[in-house]
Amino acid sequence: MNIAIVGATGMVGKTMLEVIKERNIAFDNLYLFASARSAGKTVDFDGKTLTIEELTHQSFDRGIDIALFAAGGDRSKEYAPIAAKKGCVVIDNSSAWRMDKEVPLVVPEVNPEDIKLHKGIIANPNCSTIQAVVALFPLHKAYGAKRVIYNTYQSVSGAGNNGIEDLIRTQKGEAPQQFPYPIAGNVIPHIDSFVDDGYTFEEVKMIKETQKIMHAPEVKITATTVRVPVPIGHSESINVSFKNPFELEDVRRILEEAPGIVVQDDVANKIYPMPLEAAGTDPVYVGRIRRDFSEENTLNLWVVADNVRKGAATNAVHIAEMLMV
Repeated sequence: MNIAIVGATGMVGKTMLEVIKERNIAFDNLYLFASARSAGKTVDFDGKTLTIEELTHQSFDRGIDIALFAAGGDRSKEYAPIAAKKGCVVIDNSSAWRMDKEVPLVVPEVNPEDIKLHKGIIANPNCSTIQAVVALFPLHKAYGAKRVIYNTYQSVSGAGNNGIEDLIRTQKGEAPQQFPYPIAGNVIPHIDSFVDDGYTFEEVKMIKETQKIMHAPEVKITATTVRVPVPIGHSESINVSFKNPFELEDVRRILEEAPGIVVQDDVANKIYPMPLEAAGTDPVYVGRIRRDFSEENTLNLWVVADNVRKGAATNAVHIAEMLMV
């Protein structure tokens, strides 16, 4: 089994490498690709020295079985079809292929059966969508989601290394370079570009990706996505209305038994999910579980996860593990 990481020098690419090591993924060869300026650099991996290569159209002429792409949408559009034609299965972390009808969009805890539908490319969902559907899907199966309201509080690492640097930069009082305004001590209700109806592309992604992953186009969804001055870890307030009634003890039991979820919901002792504690871990944490008394059969959830790991790298590596079975 030969594996490649495309975009190996970026935040997600480096984390993919860490997750591969942590999960003891078996492989014969591991290839690292990046831009020309990174070619020739070396990476220590499990006692071995790996050399980063420049990504070219010939990079996949060596029997690579699985390639984890974390190099942005433009490179994915150019290189993923080349890799797929050469027999490689691409797991792509960009938005390039997510809404393509021929490309499965996969969260292993939710729709692992879709992996087998791939035609050479599998899309990794948006980081904020991944943690949302891990929490939402088991409840949707039990009660039938009717309407979902997402409000997100997304860390600066959602914008990669540049986002982290902008937080540090503006904490020093310097001008921002990544975000339109200083993020230090601030909250920016704007992630990605705006579309004609006043939503942002990030909000549209959450809506459409949730429907695709859960195979539930009938669920009505709205979203407001917000950037906050947190280094790692996205937080989400999810309000969901169901077709059927529920009991809170059953909701907690369903979430506790669902894969990939850790319930932290003991408000009497001030126990609830926070990004500071979620950072560096893989679960999706759920708390503040409570009934919304303003609307029938409606629930409030607070959902937190490490956006670089579960929201990107770990989800992609988990898909790769399932391909290897």
